[in-house]
Amino acid sequence: MPDRLDETSAIARTTPSGGAGGAAHRPYDEALLALAHRRAADWLDGLAERPIPPRATVDEVGDALGRDLPEHGEPAAEVIERLAERIEPGLMAMGSPRFFGWVIGGTQPVALAADWLVSTWDQNNGLRNVTPGTAAVEEIAAAWVLELLGLPTESEVGFATGATTAQFACLAAARDEVLRRAGWDVARDGLAGGPRVRLVVGAERHGTIDLAGRYLGLGTPIEAAADEQGRIRPEVLREVLAAGEGPAIVCLQAGNIHSGAFDPFAEACRVAHEAGAWVHVDGAFGLWAAASPRLRPLTEGLADADSWSTDAHKTLNVPYDCGIAMVRDGAAMRHALTLHASYLQATTEGADPHEKVAELSRRARGVPTWAVLRHLGREGVADLIDRLAGSARIIAEGVARLPGVSVLNEVAFTQVCIALEDDAATQALSARLLLDGEVLAMTSRWHDRAVVRFSVSNWGTDAAQTRRTVAAVERALAEVRAAG
Repeated sequence: MPDRLDETSAIARTTPSGGAGGAAHRPYDEALLALAHRRAADWLDGLAERPIPPRATVDEVGDALGRDLPEHGEPAAEVIERLAERIEPGLMAMGSPRFFGWVIGGTQPVALAADWLVSTWDQNNGLRNVTPGTAAVEEIAAAWVLELLGLPTESEVGFATGATTAQFACLAAARDEVLRRAGWDVARDGLAGGPRVRLVVGAERHGTIDLAGRYLGLGTPIEAAADEQGRIRPEVLREVLAAGEGPAIVCLQAGNIHSGAFDPFAEACRVAHEAGAWVHVDGAFGLWAAASPRLRPLTEGLADADSWSTDAHKTLNVPYDCGIAMVRDGAAMRHALTLHASYLQATTEGADPHEKVAELSRRARGVPTWAVLRHLGREGVADLIDRLAGSARIIAEGVARLPGVSVLNEVAFTQVCIALEDDAATQALSARLLLDGEVLAMTSRWHDRAVVRFSVSNWGTDAAQTRRTVAAVERALAEVRAAG
């Protein structure tokens, strides 16, 4: 075993959890937690400078961990050391301030500390009366989120695992409500035999909308054409809605995954509501633009919708996982998601946390959100959003000056898409960046061509990191050109 495993043997022999069948039960092991803290600090200390891609494959990590279930237990300290030592080569430095591969935020220190407390408290935060401490924190965080985003204060808010399950919660409320209006009780009668619910989406929506719709039995969405930046066209939406009959749900978008563009909410909501449709807004990362006075015009009309979903683990930079589902009609949300069981100590005031997401058992994932909002305040949140958008503009301006590089989108928020003269060259640039390891920006396809997409989502991406990013792209581009 590596030296570090040998070094921890003494710790293992002198702590109650040092092996199977140890001393009397204690709810914690101070030395073991200190070991975990040291290994966590080692990882975080090197995060900004280590190569971003993983250095080991799944199979290599599995072999290093050891695949055979041990006959006899291993001392706890050795387990933790083995975990840290053997897994680290297979970790991607997603928290790096130069990680732009997907819309993945880092973790702010206050959120990490709060999340450690959440794991320590180990509350099953499904019932309000059972866990009043964490339920109270989440209720405050929910109210603050609505206030920051300018959404109706009467809305119900649920903390889900991510954008997909947050959308599931919102669309479940939407599905049941539009069917109720049509005279059909889906909770009692199911979907078979009832009116078809039309799920109408923009041509450039994110695929998680389709996935949530599939979970809910809504079938293939009906597309409305989008403009060159991926924004739904309200006049086409009107035509699509008029072409069919029966209940409908319209899904709009705050933050296109390639361009970062925002749908014209005011007009699209008006068109949808005139047709009797429910309007949901997928704002996985872009909804937070509403918290910035400078960027808020991008979200004009946002509050006219009926439900909204976003992620705190993206733009707000809390640890994974934390999605947020918000529904104006709280009764519709609870009707779709509430579990009834005689043994549950259901609240008689307000709503239980489990009535707003598709989980009964869950961790108190809203607590780190509260910690970040309490730490930053209204001005700090706005500054964070402005800084991310500003870093995206700096990257776009810097790479646009490089020979042969085209920036393909209007950089309205935090997304930057670039391309070279053909797909092969663009893919070669992305591959060279991946090989270099200092910056990670992945290829995608947009407007039927390969692009390299930079998603600026990390709170640590400041001016110095954007300069390093542009320099890394320039270096990779030179190597691509030299290689022909």
